Amino acid sequence: MNFKDKDLIIFDFDGTLINSIPDLTLAVNKMLKHYSLHPLTIDRVTPYIGNGAKPLVRRALEYRMQDKALPETLLKEAFDIYLAAYKEAICIDTFVYPGVLETLKSLDKKGYKMAICTNKPFGFIEPILDTLEITTYFKCWVGEDSLAEKKPSAAPLLHLAKELNTTIEKSIMVGDSKNDILAAQNANMDSIGVSYGYNYNENIADYKPTVVVDEFAELTKLF
Repeated sequence: MNFKDKDLIIFDFDGTLINSIPDLTLAVNKMLKHYSLHPLTIDRVTPYIGNGAKPLVRRALEYRMQDKALPETLLKEAFDIYLAAYKEAICIDTFVYPGVLETLKSLDKKGYKMAICTNKPFGFIEPILDTLEITTYFKCWVGEDSLAEKKPSAAPLLHLAKELNTTIEKSIMVGDSKNDILAAQNANMDSIGVSYGYNYNENIADYKPTVVVDEFAELTKLF
């Protein structure tokens, strides 16, 4: 199987192109420290990532405070503290996964349009792309707050296909999380699941993407 007939490749960000867990964990722990709560390990934070920033903050607080009904006022304050902390440490230890840079160069040279669809807040995307020097490969990107709905809704994928003047049939989603695969399925779009990402400690193959790859560089064989 190959996808040489596609003209738009939509990538997830965290867990697919980049490993941002060290910096996300640092920001979460700064937020917890504000409430005199013990820090969390990277292993504990990892399965909390994927639905967006607010669920990440809520899960961290619920775990440390052992409370499933935290007041909204507390959650809003904690979220603001987390965002401020992450802005200060947005791309310190974040890195691109092996093979990403070379593969993006190859796909760009072959003429594919590339975009990013992430559940990370929009304002954090470009600073990370710029720091990691990969901005040039992407035509555009959407975050969790760019549209009324986020992954696993089909809306962000439909938006990107329309924005880049192509069709669902000629587009494909690449991601590490069930949110990516479900979004693609909801849009009737092909998908590629990468097995090395976060995905709540679940096997990405269980969500039945069109294809599963173990390394990002395998994409060069499919396009």
